[in-house]
Amino acid sequence: MSSIYEIPVDRIDGSPSTLGNYQGKVLLIVNVASACGLTPQYAGLEALYQKYREQGLVVLGFPCNDFGSQEAGSEAEIQTFCESRFQVSFPLFAKLGINSQRHPLYDALIIARPVATLSGDAHLRQVLTEHGLLPARDSDVMWNFEKFLIGRDGTVAGRFAPDVAPDHPALVAAIEAALG
Repeated sequence: MSSIYEIPVDRIDGSPSTLGNYQGKVLLIVNVASACGLTPQYAGLEALYQKYREQGLVVLGFPCNDFGSQEAGSEAEIQTFCESRFQVSFPLFAKLGINSQRHPLYDALIIARPVATLSGDAHLRQVLTEHGLLPARDSDVMWNFEKFLIGRDGTVAGRFAPDVAPDHPALVAAIEAALG
């Protein structure tokens, strides 16, 4: 497996890139959506980014339309929404597939951490179950706003369920530990 830093991704403006620019940083990779009940997490993600970026944290947002078609807009619409509604300044990337037509980045993340380090309070899982929306495999990303924490060495240090809020003490502690 190649390093996550070498996997091609596109920026929100469509320009080709990799995560190589973030090598040596602590990354919080989050699949995001504009029309989800968890969308207000953008504010918490931006707060994390502002609080810890000088210490080396970078939040990376990857829009995805796999979950309830809750990210149907174009990349330009997503960027405008994030900047105007939540003042997002952390890097955003082009939409990609996570469970359907899985992007190689998410392949690598899921292989490295097939189960969430911290699950939510089970309410989200119950709602998804009731609506027949749970993913096919336990290792699949459950829903929008699942978080993967990447250490400075490029290894996946943690995986957090979508309903683990950005200010959850366990997530914050994991970020602080990764920042050293």
